[in-house]
Amino acid sequence: MIESLEQLGVRPQIEPRREQGTESPFTGSTWVLTGTLSEPRDEIAEMIIQRGGKVSTSVSKKTNYLLAGEEPGSKLAKAQQVGVRILDEAAFRKMLGR
Repeated sequence: MIESLEQLGVRPQIEPRREQGTESPFTGSTWVLTGTLSEPRDEIAEMIIQRGGKVSTSVSKKTNYLLAGEEPGSKLAKAQQVGVRILDEAAFRKMLGR
């Protein structure tokens, strides 16, 4: 059966195993990235996703964190308006354990 699926183009992927009881502050959280960051956004987004978070392009009441780089623009004002926790890169790195 697996060979048949592979012939159809299905490629199984193994997700990193997470130990039970080791949730991080990223687990189940929603992030928005804004401003100029020190690394490409897709790399930062991948760090968040690997730790159980989600990344959105717009701020809403469901947003948990806004990662604000240089010149954050209107997303910062929206995050302040709806009470989203705002982090700079130093605080983000601390959450990552770096």
